[in-house]
Amino acid sequence: QTQLVESGGGLVQPGGSLRLSCAVSGLTYAIGWFRQAPGKEREGVSCISASDGSTYYADAVKGRFTISRDNVKNTVYLQMNSLKPADAAVYYCAVDSGPIMCIAAEHWGQGTQVPVSY
Repeated sequence: QTQLVESGGGLVQPGGSLRLSCAVSGLTYAIGWFRQAPGKEREGVSCISASDGSTYYADAVKGRFTISRDNVKNTVYLQMNSLKPADAAVYYCAVDSGPIMCIAAEHWGQGTQVPVSY
């Protein structure tokens, strides 16, 4: 059974950094990070393929966020730098079900809160 568990969320000040982790059980999948802010739809933030390591970043996070995976530890990371109040959301990891990266997903984690404020 595929399970994904996020960790690493928490309050961070604007301009700060945070690293989220997504522990994946089961087979190796393409994994994505998604987020949902209050009153907004869930959106794809960054995704990484299972095989060749290709990645996708939403325009809003390009140059600030970095996705990576450790296939030995079955963990996917999202390094978030230069955080902005607009990045505040609940962040979820999920299996990217494709075919277009970061659009459709399944096997959602429980989510981790990332508030960004002083």
